[in-house]
Amino acid sequence: MFSKVSGPVRLADRVAAILSEEIESGRLAEGDKLPTEVALVKQLGVSRTVVREAVSRLRNAGLVEPRQGLGVFVMPRRTRPLDLEAETAEDTKSKVRQIVEVRRPIEGEAAYLAATRATPADLARMRQALEAIDTAVTAGGDGVDEDLAFHRSIAESTGNAVMLSTLRYLGEVLRGGIRVTRANEARRGDFLEAVRQEHHAILAAIEARDAEAARDAALLHLRHAASRLQDADDGFWTGTESLEVDLDAAP
Repeated sequence: MFSKVSGPVRLADRVAAILSEEIESGRLAEGDKLPTEVALVKQLGVSRTVVREAVSRLRNAGLVEPRQGLGVFVMPRRTRPLDLEAETAEDTKSKVRQIVEVRRPIEGEAAYLAATRATPADLARMRQALEAIDTAVTAGGDGVDEDLAFHRSIAESTGNAVMLSTLRYLGEVLRGGIRVTRANEARRGDFLEAVRQEHHAILAAIEARDAEAARDAALLHLRHAASRLQDADDGFWTGTESLEVDLDAAP
């Protein structure tokens, strides 16, 4: 029997964590059927939408399997895929900090390799991606997808399929983090200009084939992003709930 869920953390996160703990602890064993959706709604005190989202996360993590007309059953224990939703911190500020920390080694090395391997066509795509950010912001957009595309274009130019696959896997996680950092930066014109200059410094170093400078520029950009977030007040972090910082991994 489950207790009702409440608190500041997203309800689907809490429900998924509760059900995951039941499975990991063995209280729900391999082959066991989860309580029905109606039962979970009643026991946990949440909506059907929340329950469905939580069960969907368990399914994506390889913990459960829906069977048509029968219900949802616990899967056999095995080496399961990385569940970023379960591994990350609960509050938005900590989540975004963790995302920035993960980006540092990956994007620093990507910039370093891009400076040694990028073709003229790769450089043109990076330049276009930077211009797309400016265009999106001028048009009143947040530039999130364009920002992510710029960093992805750098990774693509490395020719490292594993690095690119890793970034693609982390795509939704990175988009969520970038959404928050750009929302913070949009509060101040000097922040937006600083980000623009940092992006251009990365590209300039890559175009100059200066691998060390490219890595340094990428790392500096992320250090400054973390610093700008650190300066954000509590009111900003309270408002990030509306930004949908979704840490589900991209399929």
